[in-house]
Amino acid sequence: MSGDGRFGARLRAAMDARGPLCVGIDPHPGLLSAWGLPDSPSGLERFTRTVVDALGDRAAVVKPQSAFFERFGSQGIAVLESAIRQLSESGALVLLDVKRGDIGSTAAAYADAYLDPASPLRVDAITASPFLGFGSLTPMIEKAVETGAGVFVLALTSNPEGPAVQHAKTADGRTVAQTIIDEVSQVNAGVSPLGDVGVVVGATIGETGHDMSSLGGPVLVPGLGAQGGRTEDLRAVFGDDLSFVLPSYSREILSQGPSVARLRDSLDRLMDACRRTVQPIG
Repeated sequence: MSGDGRFGARLRAAMDARGPLCVGIDPHPGLLSAWGLPDSPSGLERFTRTVVDALGDRAAVVKPQSAFFERFGSQGIAVLESAIRQLSESGALVLLDVKRGDIGSTAAAYADAYLDPASPLRVDAITASPFLGFGSLTPMIEKAVETGAGVFVLALTSNPEGPAVQHAKTADGRTVAQTIIDEVSQVNAGVSPLGDVGVVVGATIGETGHDMSSLGGPVLVPGLGAQGGRTEDLRAVFGDDLSFVLPSYSREILSQGPSVARLRDSLDRLMDACRRTVQPIG
C-alpha cells in the first residue's frame, strides 16, 4: 500500500491534527473500583464507554490494553470490539496493546485477527514482541504493510527484567535492542513521512546509548505520568529531535474519571505539555 493509506502517513497526520499523544485504556480492577464500578463485564463496559465518549474525538491515538478485556472472556472481547468500532468512527487511530509474538502460521493468525480488514478486532496497529527473533514477526509486518496498518515492536522497555535480555550483546557486539531497532530501520527504509513499523521504548529508561537516528518510524513511549516518566525527560532518551515520538499516558488521565470534564481537562493539559516538548516535523 502506498500514499496516505499507509499507517505511518495516517499517524503523522493524526499527530499533526490532534497532537502527539496516545491515551491508554487500562481498565484494571483497582481503577474500576476507584470509579465506583464493579469488577465485571458491566463495569468494564461503562468504564470503556465513558473513556471513548470523552476522548475518542480528541486523542490522535487510543491504546486499549487487550488483557484487561480478555480477562472477562467473550463479554470482555465484545466490549473491546465495540470500543474499536466507536473509536474508529470518532477519528482516533486504535493501537491495540497485545504484545503478540509467535512463529509461522500462529503469527499469521494473530496478524489476521488484528490487522485483516475483515476481522471484528481490526485495528490500526498492534504491539508485538520480537524475542522469538525479529524474523518471527514477518507475517504481522507483511500483513500490516499490505493492509495499511502498523506494528510497534518492543525494543527497550521500562520493566526491571528487561535489560537482562534487551541489553545483552549479540555476536557482532550490538545489543539485542539495537538489532531490533536496526531491523525496523530496514523495514522503514525509503518510506515517508513515517514508516509503518515503530518501536516501543519506555519513558523511564534514561540514556542507554542506543542509536535510533535511522529508525524511520514512530516510537511509542509508555511509562509517562503515574509510572514516573515526564515529558521533559524525553530528550534524555531521544535527543533533540522528538518529531517521531508518540508519548503515551494511561493512569495519569484515567484516574480523573468518571467525570468526562476532568478526563478531557487532563488530556488537554498533557497534550499541551507534549506539544511543547515534541517538535513537529518541518
